[in-house]
Amino acid sequence: MSGKNYRESVKAIDTSKAYEPGDAMGAVLATAKAKFDETVELHVRLGVDPRQADQQVRGTVVLPNGTGRSVKVLVIAKGDKADIAAKAGADIVGAEEIIAKILNENYLDFDVVITSPDMMGQMGRVAKILGPKGLMPSPKSGTVTMDIEKAIKETKAGKVEYRVDKTAIIHCPIGKKSFGAEKLLENFNALMEAIVKAKPAAAKGTYIKSVYTASTMGPSVRVNYRV
Repeated sequence: MSGKNYRESVKAIDTSKAYEPGDAMGAVLATAKAKFDETVELHVRLGVDPRQADQQVRGTVVLPNGTGRSVKVLVIAKGDKADIAAKAGADIVGAEEIIAKILNENYLDFDVVITSPDMMGQMGRVAKILGPKGLMPSPKSGTVTMDIEKAIKETKAGKVEYRVDKTAIIHCPIGKKSFGAEKLLENFNALMEAIVKAKPAAAKGTYIKSVYTASTMGPSVRVNYRV
């Protein structure tokens, strides 16, 4: 996108106000000028201290309209669990040989890793590779589970993980420009409800500090969100 288009988009946004959620989605779509189907993201600043273990905010939610992108799922499992994974639509299924490939060849041609609990002992070998990329399976995100089939289906249906970063902000996609305002609003509401429910007991004061949404190449729009 050219600088001129971006400047014109910025002018269309009233930065002095917070838009009602439905209006915010409309404003984001009106300023998404790129020629590709831009992703729409949510950025939520929380009143928590991420340095404190009891103020971590992390979880998953299945967006009602999905994310708009196809997700390549790797399942690390053996025996019956591997058979179930293949039938449930996993893109790649394997065990020690996949772990070795990640370790020795830096193989990372997947978006989500799901594994059965019995394989977690071996997954430690690739934690330093997968961890920094946000790909390491975790019971908290539902990617270490006995119910492999459910995990695959939810992931394919549009399950996203939200997680507060070091600056107390959650960044998470809520769909594509092509969804339209109504579907984006449904996804927005589902994600915000999940974040509100995940409020740590140790968090004091205002929990939702600010909410912004923006398309990949567009300006940020402040959202008026009331709990």
